[in-house]
Amino acid sequence: ITSIMNRVRNLKSKYRNEENITDEFNYTKISADTTDNSGTVNQIMMTTNNPEDWLCFLLKLEKKGVPQMDVSLLNRLIGRYSQAVAALPAEKYSQDESYARILVRFAELKALQDPEEARDQFHLARLNCKKFAFVHVAFAQFELSQENEKKCKQILQKAVECSAVPPALLETALQNLHLKKKQLLSDEEK
Repeated sequence: ITSIMNRVRNLKSKYRNEENITDEFNYTKISADTTDNSGTVNQIMMTTNNPEDWLCFLLKLEKKGVPQMDVSLLNRLIGRYSQAVAALPAEKYSQDESYARILVRFAELKALQDPEEARDQFHLARLNCKKFAFVHVAFAQFELSQENEKKCKQILQKAVECSAVPPALLETALQNLHLKKKQLLSDEEK
């Protein structure tokens, strides 16, 4: 418990520039006072600390606005996603879809601020969660948005070579790339 509390203190000091480090987390699996959410991030880290709980929390937080339009929300989200990534060991969760979604969404949010950092995060997601086709497609979409069509195609081809699933997702993305579409997957296909 002491080790966990020290880690929590370190994370708090790392994200001190945010308004309140623990004010948004309100997950139904965790019994917490709904009027005061302080301490619930600490609680999830000390109890469940799994990708599903983190993803649920992060998606609820995203519903509070549009990160592309609200810099404050974007910064808060990036801080929270960073916190989740730091709290979840890759070696334990690399086969977990929720963990992969956290890594991809973190990279997508970073792309709004710093494309080079986003590229690093996409590399990390692909390295740790290579079995999921959506991870590769998200990275390829990022490269396409950076007008790097060649890199986009390479990412998708490597995903096919490493047998990422589902393969149909990769085939659709490659087909849309070949058709010069700006979106590798439509909202329906996602």
